[in-house]
Amino acid sequence: MTATAVHAVAEPTICAPLPVLGADVTVPLATGGERTYAALDYAASAPALQRVWDDVAAYAPYYGSVHRGAGHLSQLSTDLFEKSRATVAAFLGCRPDDELLFTRSTTDSLNLLAGALPEGCEVFVFETEHHAALLPWRSARLTVLDAPRSHDEAVRTLERALAARDPYGPALVCVTGASNVTGEIWPVRELAAAAHAHGARIVLDAAQLAPHRPVSLAGLDVDWVAFSGHKLYAPFGSGVLAGRADWLRAAEPYLAGGGASRTVTRAEDGGVEVAWHTGAARHEAGSPNVIGAYAVAAACTALTEAGLEQLAAREEALLERLLTGLAGLSGIRVLNLFGDGADRVGVVSFTAEGWHSSHLAAALSAEYGIGVRDGLFCAHPLVRTLLEAERTEPGECGAPQETDGQALSAVRVSFGAGTPEEHVERFLGAVRELVTTGARLDYRTVDGRWVPAV
Repeated sequence: MTATAVHAVAEPTICAPLPVLGADVTVPLATGGERTYAALDYAASAPALQRVWDDVAAYAPYYGSVHRGAGHLSQLSTDLFEKSRATVAAFLGCRPDDELLFTRSTTDSLNLLAGALPEGCEVFVFETEHHAALLPWRSARLTVLDAPRSHDEAVRTLERALAARDPYGPALVCVTGASNVTGEIWPVRELAAAAHAHGARIVLDAAQLAPHRPVSLAGLDVDWVAFSGHKLYAPFGSGVLAGRADWLRAAEPYLAGGGASRTVTRAEDGGVEVAWHTGAARHEAGSPNVIGAYAVAAACTALTEAGLEQLAAREEALLERLLTGLAGLSGIRVLNLFGDGADRVGVVSFTAEGWHSSHLAAALSAEYGIGVRDGLFCAHPLVRTLLEAERTEPGECGAPQETDGQALSAVRVSFGAGTPEEHVERFLGAVRELVTTGARLDYRTVDGRWVPAV
């Protein structure tokens, strides 16, 4: 059965993907020969846009220290760094008094914010969050909310929890924009309204949302937003935290060091006295990652110029092809919280009856040159909730079996602006062959992972 035979009905042509690095990379197959690699793990790290790589390469000869030098290249790099900040702020719809900080990642951004919480602040998160949004709040009072099964239930659950807090002090809600497990889009604007109605603030984890849909602090009325450059087609280890400045300016610097300090003097007791900066520099100690910041800004510019709405429409067409193809395969169960018709980005997790997720992912890689993710996706509570629910629903198939001590897990396929239509079709054809006829190779487990036995 060919991959194209999965779709019996003619479908509209999908516009060309944005050029990305690695589009012509070939990988060896365990069955012999090589094949162009199909990168379908965008939710972990998206390939760099060619435009981003070209922009960074053009700047590289002019690299210099930022905020620290009088020389021409240092001045040029400082200007580029601050213009990158302005570009990203515009991409995020920042308000005039918002602060934008460059960090290492979403995880880094949310840990920074966790260190800026006022005393006595209570944090509310759903169990559906990625670990980057679930774990940083260890020094605060944390309330973890059960996974909702609809947008309305999510809002009601949050409202009840916020109204019941005792004492009724400062509070922060942390919520994802799009799930890294199911791809489903959350009701961010409604949750922000509920938070503000109960005297709380809200931070949006936009790591999976920003690469796929427009994100606006002003439009969504959130207090902060965090995301990672490497998911936004920008390499070099940069992230962003943007939003209200008051908690950030009142907090101790996230890192102590040069750049964060305005003046340092010797104290009479033999130590040092420090006056810290009050702006973005307060939490950007050390030499700034100017290449990382510029890469994020270049990605924001490239996506904006390509048209976020057009990119989203293209992705929705690919997503429809994927979901239609999976629905036609026996034993496949797509995971979701809000139902089959929920709005989602190009992230889909599923189970296949009779297959452990690692075995299926290994076969897709070794025999077809397709890269996907398997496991619990750094969102263990959510995936376990979804898979345990699946196991207890009568008449449902697709629950993976525990093997070699591995917990229940799933396979995730994810894509975006750089994904060719052919990669989605190849994936569907490969899954169809594997669940219908089985793998062509024998596999064994090594440290809990499936690998070809030869």
